[in-house]
Amino acid sequence: MEPVMQLKDVTKKIGKKSIIKGISFDLYPGEVFGFLGPNGAGKTTTIRMLVGLMKITTGDVLVKGYDITRNFEEAIRHIGGIVENPEMYKFLTGYQNLVHYARMVSSVKEDRIQEVIELVGLQNVIKDKVKTYSLGMRQRLGIAQALLHRPSVLILDEPTNGLDPAGIREIRDYLRKLAREEGLSVIVSSHLLSEMEMMCDRIGIIQHGELIGVETVTNFVNDSLTMRVEFSVDAIENAQEELRYSFPELSFEVNKGLLLITLELDKIPVINEFLVHKGIKVYGIKQISKTLEDRFLEVTGGNQIV
Repeated sequence: MEPVMQLKDVTKKIGKKSIIKGISFDLYPGEVFGFLGPNGAGKTTTIRMLVGLMKITTGDVLVKGYDITRNFEEAIRHIGGIVENPEMYKFLTGYQNLVHYARMVSSVKEDRIQEVIELVGLQNVIKDKVKTYSLGMRQRLGIAQALLHRPSVLILDEPTNGLDPAGIREIRDYLRKLAREEGLSVIVSSHLLSEMEMMCDRIGIIQHGELIGVETVTNFVNDSLTMRVEFSVDAIENAQEELRYSFPELSFEVNKGLLLITLELDKIPVINEFLVHKGIKVYGIKQISKTLEDRFLEVTGGNQIV
């Protein structure tokens, strides 16, 4: 499958300071790509370069084969985006806002306006003034506006910011639907890692202006030599004391009467045998699946996400 967008060794310098250091990755049709990074990593700077709001120092961004720097108009017509919050005319209706934006692109006709209204599920409120919309409705209207010209890539910076759990789920479901049914490529950034885990096919993590890596969510979450294992035992304080003395290199935690140990797979039978030998009864052993948040904190050293 041919990539719809390619970043090739993209850098950004402000004065003598390198903000973005040689980022490269490809984006494919129909996928939701999560862009994650700790505070100050360069995530928003990268997004601004992708949509033409900030100049690229060196490197190339190709959209459908067009260079965003050399062929800006040809490249940008394949991109739709919302950076931070969508801005609408609140005294107009949702429909009037879409008509206003549609006038900027000659190829957008009435049938396309109706199509995107249905796509984001705003049929029942589209004739209401935007000032009456909830934040979730305004986010959906912003997505509709970004889709009017049939872009190949949709770029969203914090699309669930400020939404309640129902609104977050709504936006997540619409983005998955767009990728699946429209073949749209979506780049989305968010600080809600649990949502990114459910929404994204692949993720890229940026730190200190460098791309640490790009992987599928499943591979990234499970790509670790260690795991957390839950041991259900009696005499839990005694068990913890014995283990700390004999295995000081392991990490221990007690939660809801269970002993959680971070260890390698081949250490599980060793720990089990040790506990039984010490006269401590083991009632159960269960591996605790890691989350995207767990792995993100491991990789970035515990830094908070933007």
